[in-house]
Amino acid sequence: MTGYLLRRLPSAFGVLLLASFVIFLILRAVPGDPAVTLAGTDPSPDTVAAIRHDLGLDRPLLAQYGAWLADLVRGDLGRSYIIGGSVSDLLGQRLGNTVELTVASLLFSLVLGFALGVAGVTVRNRFGQTLLSAVNSISLIIPPYVSGFLLVFVFAIAWPVLPAGGHVSVLTDPQIGFQYLLMPALVLALPSAAIFARFVKDGLQQALGEDYTRTAKSLGISHRRILWRHALPNSLPPVLTVLGMQIGVLLGGAVIIEAVFAWPGLGTLAEQAVTRRDYPVIQAVLLFLVAVFVVVQLLTDLAYALIDPRVRLG
Repeated sequence: MTGYLLRRLPSAFGVLLLASFVIFLILRAVPGDPAVTLAGTDPSPDTVAAIRHDLGLDRPLLAQYGAWLADLVRGDLGRSYIIGGSVSDLLGQRLGNTVELTVASLLFSLVLGFALGVAGVTVRNRFGQTLLSAVNSISLIIPPYVSGFLLVFVFAIAWPVLPAGGHVSVLTDPQIGFQYLLMPALVLALPSAAIFARFVKDGLQQALGEDYTRTAKSLGISHRRILWRHALPNSLPPVLTVLGMQIGVLLGGAVIIEAVFAWPGLGTLAEQAVTRRDYPVIQAVLLFLVAVFVVVQLLTDLAYALIDPRVRLG
């Protein structure tokens, strides 16, 4: 496993390095100047030029990128142009809220996905199959921000039983916190639940067609026992691969859903930073999301290699 990990690390660092360069260039290519934002209304060119010099924005792009990269290696994410505080502190203040939303969404998606996937191979009547197929398709094709607005309209406006937005940590007040968490986590979980359901169903159907399950059935073992004790564990490796990918997807999706539900996480921080051209904050948030995706993918590959030794040899 150590050798397999060492072979994967260079590509992971390569992805992070490339992502950092692309993020840096794209932000500079977008119209807007943080120096103008800081200079206030109707600034003189000399004032804007002085601020750009103080921020180092008048240096060549490669020099700016090199300085940012050197600070990153030292663990320094810089200071916010607008707020003025350390970017590391800003991320630390918001990260817990985004992680809370992502973890809740992942749990919802796994529970719903496995329930729908198992139902897909146990429900035999035509109406049930059609209903499950419709639920999966709707969950997959409706964008989260659309389902988010629909849920807000139904459960916060037409039938006000849940708050439309805001945040109370479930660790601080579990009952109230869950009310704030339910809608954004459910909205974020629906597309991933549909994907999990499809992989669980396909894996179960394949496992139930294998010789060992037919042999177990011929020995009189009940269908329920074959399903839960034999077929389901053998259908998990593909789901594990999808799980790693969906953690990154959910984390990235949380950034968008936070804006819909006024959830004070990394997404709302990034939104505020984008509108004010606060480069250090935007760069840090985007690179952090990429880093999480890379790390999760690496851990998924390691888990997959642990389950299937052929992966380590490949």
